[in-house]
Amino acid sequence: MPNTGVLLVEGKDDEHVFYALLEFHHIPEVFTIKDKEGISNLLSTLEVELLASDLTRLGIVIDADLDLGARWQQTTDILRNAGYADIPAVPNRDGTIIEQPGHPTVGLWIMPENTLPGMLENFVSFLVPANDSLWDRVHRCIEGIPKADRRFPADHLIKAQIHTWLAWQEDPGAPLGLAITKRYLEANSPHAQQLMNWILRLFS
Repeated sequence: MPNTGVLLVEGKDDEHVFYALLEFHHIPEVFTIKDKEGISNLLSTLEVELLASDLTRLGIVIDADLDLGARWQQTTDILRNAGYADIPAVPNRDGTIIEQPGHPTVGLWIMPENTLPGMLENFVSFLVPANDSLWDRVHRCIEGIPKADRRFPADHLIKAQIHTWLAWQEDPGAPLGLAITKRYLEANSPHAQQLMNWILRLFS
């Protein structure tokens, strides 16, 4: 029986974070995760993905980046052009699911949690254990770097924070997905559960 569900993600980190969370929550992979190698490629090929003959359900996970509203508009414009009419004006905070007769059901999750600007690393930061002393130290450490010496863009501050924190774990520098598998990050946090609930609603 062909796999009729597909989850589109921006990159390898997203892909492996999902694999780790699905494993932790014992959610069977009844869909294919497809790394689109960047937001531009994901959006430019979205209409083609929707036309796959055996597709019944399509999940889309993208970063809000600096402007959640602009990313939502950009993505939903593509869906409207593909024939989807009943699209909400703003994302559902629990993850959006759009049903259109004669079309695959579409789910849309805007990282980090559908209401804030940001990216995958912001979502991952919600999985850092509460009251983690190293997380506080990371913030103080990076804040102590003079702006002239910071070699990362200001909008990638969260990337610097997360990867610094991971560099101080038992297995220094573990990728995001592996950090979930190794239990450095809490896969049962409310934000992780919210994301997995959206997956279950979309693909079950």
